[in-house]
Amino acid sequence: MAEFTTGEAVALELPIARLPTRATAFLVDVVAQFLLASVLFVLTVSVLLPGGADTAWLDVAVLVTIVGVLVGYPVACETASHGRTLGKLLLGLRVVRADGGPIDFRHALTRGLAGAIVDFWMLGAFGAVAVVTSMCSPNARRVGDVLAGTVVIHAQRPLPVPLLAVAPPWLTGWAVPLPLAMLPDDLALAVRQYLSRFRTLTPVVQHELGIALVSAVCARLQVPVPTGYPPLQILGAVIAERQRRVLPPPMFPVFRPGPVPIRVGP
Repeated sequence: MAEFTTGEAVALELPIARLPTRATAFLVDVVAQFLLASVLFVLTVSVLLPGGADTAWLDVAVLVTIVGVLVGYPVACETASHGRTLGKLLLGLRVVRADGGPIDFRHALTRGLAGAIVDFWMLGAFGAVAVVTSMCSPNARRVGDVLAGTVVIHAQRPLPVPLLAVAPPWLTGWAVPLPLAMLPDDLALAVRQYLSRFRTLTPVVQHELGIALVSAVCARLQVPVPTGYPPLQILGAVIAERQRRVLPPPMFPVFRPGPVPIRVGP
């Protein structure tokens, strides 16, 4: 298991796919690529030979077929299925971003090119580079994963439900217009950890650490610190609003802002 921090500062523990499982999935993909290349080559030859094409055209056809299959197969499969090839599908694996989100064409293309050039074929000594880098990486990442910012996980296991912050009603209206794009992920993660571990802290640490985090957050957002509210409520409102903007409505309720109540005193 490895911890991933999503863009909304939610920490998830995902099961990492290790070398034996990934190697098995890779062998399945190699067989699929060989069959696909064979079919494409036969079709290409059946088109070129009747037209009197010479050996130069056949050499080009072979080269295009091999490169197209080595790069095009993983890129097309991972883009269409959001991180799965045939081998990964059979082994229950999926490629995800480093923050746990789904990959897109850019990630798949980077992994595909790195796999063909560095990890496996041209410079990879038939997979030796991928094996060594995966064994040296704590999350079993090959060169293509490092360049693309991805990791391979076991997708068949249910993911844990992330902890969601709940904003106090009297601070929800204050949090809605905040420019939360200015809040860095590391600071948001520190706030989330403070909220999740609040009950385990001593009262002195609760107060001092909360004040420090509130000051840092408000300084980043360039807004004054709300007076009369404990740090727990202010930080909870900030993280709850950050999560609300990212998570879909079925997971997080939609808030419709209204008048902001004014609280006087502690």
